[in-house]
Amino acid sequence: MTYLAVDVHYSSDNALAVAAGLLFAAPDSEDVIAEHLVTVTNPAQYTTGEFYKRELPCILTLLSSITTVYDTVIVDSYVDLGERSGMGRYLYESLNHNIAVIGVAKNSAHNSRAIEVLRGGSKKPLYVTAVGVDCEFAAGLIESMHGQHRQPTLLKRVDVLARCGLKSLAK
Repeated sequence: MTYLAVDVHYSSDNALAVAAGLLFAAPDSEDVIAEHLVTVTNPAQYTTGEFYKRELPCILTLLSSITTVYDTVIVDSYVDLGERSGMGRYLYESLNHNIAVIGVAKNSAHNSRAIEVLRGGSKKPLYVTAVGVDCEFAAGLIESMHGQHRQPTLLKRVDVLARCGLKSLAK
């Protein structure tokens, strides 16, 4: 299997966004197949309860630039929020239900059916949701990912990649 971890960061004036992606084959490894970055101009404004309207177009722009085949996308978001779709669900639908999506959130959301995953010595869990793959399997995958801290190495790395990509544009 090949996995793609993605993250997006926005400039303070919301004029730019940078979407980053890391392709990797082994969740328990820190080895990366490839790194990808795209810049999106004039991303949508954030609207409470409609995070996907801001994030999804940036992620889809990133995905359209990647030619390597991947089976699963890991996003910094929820797939579902109780009865409502989260950004991960909208991504899954945009991918025609062909690619599994695992959502990994750092904060608890009311009514989510997330599985709490404790990693390293952290007492604060990550919240895992999934579509296109069993949620228990997804939680186990996130738990088994490389790294000794709450956030797996490669999820932290894709966050830093997007953040640094944005900072380099500001210079």
